[in-house]
Parts: sequence; C-alpha cells; structure tokens
Amino acid sequence: MKIAVTAKGNDLDAPMDPRFGRAQAFFIWDSETKTGHVIDNSAGVNAAGGAGVTAAQTMSQAGVTVVITGHAGPKAFSGLQASGIDVYLAQEGTIRQVIEAFEAGTLEKQTSA
Repeated sequence: MKIAVTAKGNDLDAPMDPRFGRAQAFFIWDSETKTGHVIDNSAGVNAAGGAGVTAAQTMSQAGVTVVITGHAGPKAFSGLQASGIDVYLAQEGTIRQVIEAFEAGTLEKQTSA
C-alpha cells in the first residue's frame, strides 16, 4: 500500500503539513517495502487556484491509496474519492508518527468534504 503524507520536509522525521493542495511536499511511504520518497509540491504552494485538484491528480498518478493530511477541501476530496483514495486526518506530528498512527488504526477517516 502506498500512503501519502502531506509534509514540510523530506524525511520521516519532518513535520507533517496540515494543508493538502498547498503542502510543501508529499512523502510517499510504501508499507510493503518500508521505503519512502518525496514528491515536491512547489507548484501547488504557489498556485493561484486549483491546487487541491492538481494534488489529487498527482496522488492518483503516484499510485497512492491513502492520503494523510489535516484537511482536504471539497474539490480535492472529490478528486481523491473518484480515484479510490481514502483520506485520513491528522493535525500534527512527524511523518513517522502519523504513519504509525494510521497503521495502529487511530486516525479518523474523512468521509465528506
């Protein structure tokens, strides 16, 4: 399973970013291989509009099945849902901490925008 965490840095100990479309980056964690990589989102940070929709498309293209973020707006949430991507909510912590919380089943699943 590929899990994307909105991130403010490039490694597991970086803080998560509570924003989705305007997050600095997306940390993509492969739960099977226990490896990760980063997708830069500077285009989303600086976008005049449509950052959430573009980020949802990026997640779909990356093969992500779960996104962990602080908030996904209505258009982004719809795009993620249409791609079969579940959204889980976390407000703070490192990327490592929120992945561990997801794997422990303690994060809330976002069910509507």
